[in-house]
Amino acid sequence: MKKIRQVLICITIISLILMPACTKKSKDSKDKEEVNLLVAAAASMEYSLDKLVNMFEVEYPLINVEVTYDSSGKLQRQIEEGLEADVFFSAGMKQMIELKEQGLVDSDSVVELLENKLVLIGPAIGDSKVTSFKTVLDANIIAIGDPSSVPAGQYAANILTNMGIYEEVLEKASLASNVTQVLNWVGEGSADVGLVYSTDAITTEKVRVVEEAPKESLDTRIIYPLGLVSTSNNKEAASIFIEYLQSSAALRVFEEFGFSIAN
Repeated sequence: MKKIRQVLICITIISLILMPACTKKSKDSKDKEEVNLLVAAAASMEYSLDKLVNMFEVEYPLINVEVTYDSSGKLQRQIEEGLEADVFFSAGMKQMIELKEQGLVDSDSVVELLENKLVLIGPAIGDSKVTSFKTVLDANIIAIGDPSSVPAGQYAANILTNMGIYEEVLEKASLASNVTQVLNWVGEGSADVGLVYSTDAITTEKVRVVEEAPKESLDTRIIYPLGLVSTSNNKEAASIFIEYLQSSAALRVFEEFGFSIAN
C-alpha cells in the first residue's frame, strides 16, 4: 500500500511540473496560428471591403484583417516609408506599378481585379446650373481629388484636359485629399459639383449623378489592382485573403457595390 501511495505521489508531482509547460505549449500553438493582416486600400473600397472582411473572418477565424483607407497615392508613400502592410489594394495602376518597380510588391501576386467609372455629381437637393460636363464651368466651386496623390483626381484631370477645360476648372477647384472628401463636400454643399467614382456616388443619398464621364474622354480604363506587399511577414495568410477576394462570392459583393469585374 505504501508503494502504491509513493507511486501516486510521484505521478502527481510529475503532472504538476508538466502542466504549466503543456499549457504554455498549447497557448503558444494558438498564438502562432492567429495572424493579423493589414490591408492598405483605396478610400473608395471602404463599403465593399468592410463587408468582405467580415465575411472572410467568418470563414477564416484565425486570420484577423485590419484595413487602412486613404488615397492610393498616400498609401503608396506610406508603404515606401515602411508601413507594415501585407496587401495593397489600389484605385489606380500607376501606384501599383511604381511599387512593383521598387520591389515593394511581389510582381507575380498582382491581380487587375475591378473596374470603375468616373461621374460628375451635384447635391441631391436644390437646383443646379450644372447639367452636364459641358456646363461644369457654371459652378462656383468644383471638387476633385488632388491629382498629385489621388487616382480619382488624376482621372478627373485626364478627362477635363481632353475636354479642353482643365485649366479653367483648376481656377474654381477645391482639391481633396481623397475621393471620400470630394463626396462629403458636395453632399454638404461646400462644393457645387465634384468628380468621384460611380461606386462612391451610390453610397449616399446626399448627392446625385449629373453625368457619367464619356468613355472617349478618358485615356485609360479605371482599374483596381491588388497585390502582396513584398515586406509582409504574413505572406501565406495574405495570399489566402487575395485569393478570397477573387472568389465568386467576393466578386458578387463588389458588383453589389457598383464595381465591374475587370477582364
